[in-house]
Amino acid sequence: MVLEEKNKITTVLPVMEQFYTLQGEGFHQGRAAYFIRLGGCDVGCVWCDVKDSWDAGKHPVCSVESLIMEVKKTPTEIVVVTGGEPLMHNLDALTWQLQHEGLKTHIETSGAYPLSGDWDWICLSPKKFKAPLPEILPRAQELKVVIFNKSDFAWAEKYAAEVPAACKLYLQPEWDKAALMTPLIIEYIKIHPRWELSLQIHKYIHVP
Repeated sequence: MVLEEKNKITTVLPVMEQFYTLQGEGFHQGRAAYFIRLGGCDVGCVWCDVKDSWDAGKHPVCSVESLIMEVKKTPTEIVVVTGGEPLMHNLDALTWQLQHEGLKTHIETSGAYPLSGDWDWICLSPKKFKAPLPEILPRAQELKVVIFNKSDFAWAEKYAAEVPAACKLYLQPEWDKAALMTPLIIEYIKIHPRWELSLQIHKYIHVP
C-alpha cells in the first residue's frame, strides 16, 4: 500500500495550466518552451500574479503520461515546470519521462522545498516569505530576484554570494511596480555589472 501511494504521488500531478509559448524571463528569454504550471504553493508572495495556483485542490490531477502526450503534440525542445511552487510535488517521474523523450527539463522554483527531479536548468527565484533551502543554492544555474522595493537589492546580494560563481544573476522588476523599479535596476546593474536585467517580455508581447 505504501508503494502504491508513493507511485501515485510521483505519477500524477495537479496542473493549473499547460501551454506552448516563448520563455519570457531570464537566461532562456525568447526561446520556445512548453510550460507546465503545477497547482500548490504556500510561499505566499503578496505580489504573485498566479494566486489561483496556490490551492492545489482547485486544479485537475493529470497523469505524467497525459502530460507527455500533450508536450509531444508540439515541436518544443524545452519543458519548463513552474507553479505555484512545483517542488511541493515529487517530480522524479515527470522529468525522467521528459528526458526519455529527448526533452530538456527546466524548473522555476523558490527553492523552499527539497529538490526532486532531474534538471537540465534550475532557475532559483528566492522569496522573502519562505527562504530557500540551503541545499538548493549550489544547484542553481540561474538566480532571478524580483525587485519589489529598494531593500531587495541587498537581499539579492545575500543569495548571489551563496550560489555557484557560474550562476547567471538576474534582477527583475515586479510587474505592477516596473515603471518605478526598472530605472533603479538599470542604475544598479551599471554599478554592479555581474547582474543582468530580466523583463517579463511575454507580458509586453501578450503571450502566455
